[in-house]
Amino acid sequence: MSVSEIATGDADEQHTVAAATPAFEAAAARAAARRGLFMALPAYVYLVIFFAAPFAIVVIYSFATRTRTGGISLSGWNLDSYQRLGEQIVRDVLWRSLGLAILTTLICLLVAYPFAYYMTIVSTTARNVMLVMVMIPFWTNFLVRNYAWRLLLSSGGPLSSVTEAIGLGETDLLFTKTAVVIGLVYSFLPFMILPLYASIERIDHSLIEASRDLYANGAQTFRRVVLPLSMPGVIAGSILVFVPSLGAYVTPDILGGGKEVLLGSYIVTQFGTARNFPFGASLSVVLMVVMLTATVAYFRQGGRNL
Repeated sequence: MSVSEIATGDADEQHTVAAATPAFEAAAARAAARRGLFMALPAYVYLVIFFAAPFAIVVIYSFATRTRTGGISLSGWNLDSYQRLGEQIVRDVLWRSLGLAILTTLICLLVAYPFAYYMTIVSTTARNVMLVMVMIPFWTNFLVRNYAWRLLLSSGGPLSSVTEAIGLGETDLLFTKTAVVIGLVYSFLPFMILPLYASIERIDHSLIEASRDLYANGAQTFRRVVLPLSMPGVIAGSILVFVPSLGAYVTPDILGGGKEVLLGSYIVTQFGTARNFPFGASLSVVLMVVMLTATVAYFRQGGRNL
């Protein structure tokens, strides 16, 4: 075979490969998509059964009609339940819950930020110990933790014994707003610490040194360098604390004794005592919409930078 024939054959083979490559790539992409869909199918089924289907039921119930016996009538759909959201009692419950959630978020931020920043400047061993300390609460059931705080804050608990020993008298914080805030801060503080640590840990410390070289003091360095660069963690942590605090039910019920009606307990009352399923469903829909909106904001503003 001559050199020209070999060259011609190689050129034809290269042309065939080049022509077939786009089709092969498309087929490979479709095969990869099918494999990915097959692998993710259990997760999709789980989400449909335990999230999408219950959410659809709650939405349907929110447009239903309550019968005289406390039942549900799906024949006459209406917006009566959503119109009741403007009532004074609902506004009071909403503002009370909103204020408690904001207060919990601010306290968590003030406590978690120095802790998370300190974690980034200590040795690796100390950092690992601090991370374990942050994660330890998750090793215990949420309900058990709240009952533990109920014991600590009661009149005969350790806190009251300490105040009596130092001459401050008996302390009984149980069934107060202070007890509810303490319980919420304790429960959701790790959700603030971990995003802040992940965000602050990625800050280039040479930027902090550069600001000090430019004669910036500690407050100016924090305000102009550290805080802006850690803002994704602040946003993510605030959302992760604010959202569950807004609809909290277990902690206010156990530590607050149900003295102040909050959004979570008000929804439970509508489904239980009042047997007003459409109104309770409308409240739940509004709460879930707020949570979904905050989650989307988290992924767009904070989650993508963490």
